[in-house]
Amino acid sequence: MRDFVKIIALAALLVVGHAASLPAMAGDQKAVLITGASTGIGRNLAERLAEEGYFVYAGARKDKDMAELDAIENVKAVRLDVTKQDQVDAAVELVRSEGRGLWGLVNNAGVGGGDAVLNTPIDEFNFIYAVNVEGVVRTTQAFAPLILESKGRISTTGSIAGILAGSGYGAYSGSKHYIEALTDSLASELEPLGVKVSVVEPGSYKSRIRRSAVARITKQMEAAGAEITDEMQQRAKETAEREVTLDEPDAVTDAFMHALFDDAPLRRYMVVPHEGQQDLTVRQAVKELVELNAWGQYSFSRDELVAMVDEALAAQGASD
Repeated sequence: MRDFVKIIALAALLVVGHAASLPAMAGDQKAVLITGASTGIGRNLAERLAEEGYFVYAGARKDKDMAELDAIENVKAVRLDVTKQDQVDAAVELVRSEGRGLWGLVNNAGVGGGDAVLNTPIDEFNFIYAVNVEGVVRTTQAFAPLILESKGRISTTGSIAGILAGSGYGAYSGSKHYIEALTDSLASELEPLGVKVSVVEPGSYKSRIRRSAVARITKQMEAAGAEITDEMQQRAKETAEREVTLDEPDAVTDAFMHALFDDAPLRRYMVVPHEGQQDLTVRQAVKELVELNAWGQYSFSRDELVAMVDEALAAQGASD
């Protein structure tokens, strides 16, 4: 990562010297690239951006999805599997060759899955991290020079699972915990260079991430000759039925629009469909604060902790 920071800093220094050779922006139309734009949050955001006059490079993997995206005005589908370096590199070259520049990168592609920690195969951990962690880093590194040229925005789809973790969610939650660290590190590295970095952390909204995970795991079990029991089939059915009843991710798109275009974007956006998820997530963060402070000779008193919270609230209010 240290070498990456040096590359970023060098790229920023070279922008001014090479400005005359950079492609001209296509008018004032800002362009945003979204990974995982086929369904769910990515598709919702792509449609909103296009409707409001922005140009969208919409990452997708399947021909059918690409054809649907290409049919939307102001959208250009890009074949983009974030686990494949050659496709990421080709997407960068495509965007650069079109001359619009790139204002925003939205790292949205992600997968769910996993089981209890002791029951989750290493291959499943590896797959989740290949998409949710390595895919985000790979895409961010590749598109960073374009974002630096525009002094634009990088925003990633995290999850309240990046704060919460419970039985059966170790692999997925771990991947989203990583996005928390990546966001803070990247933000501190790129802010001096004029680029704002944020993470949008949704609760439960309509997408295909749960159904896709169930289908993938079922297929793996069948290939291995394992029995798919009636109980497993029933759980898969219940997952699908529940997922389609969830709220559309319009509120998540609202957060991304703020992160991409507001003059004072936030570092974190938690977006949940009901108060219960807000309560659960904030309480977990407070619980961790108390646990961190429970041991050692430098522990703070209750009044000192409250003063710290008040300071953080005042700082947040001043930045709003």
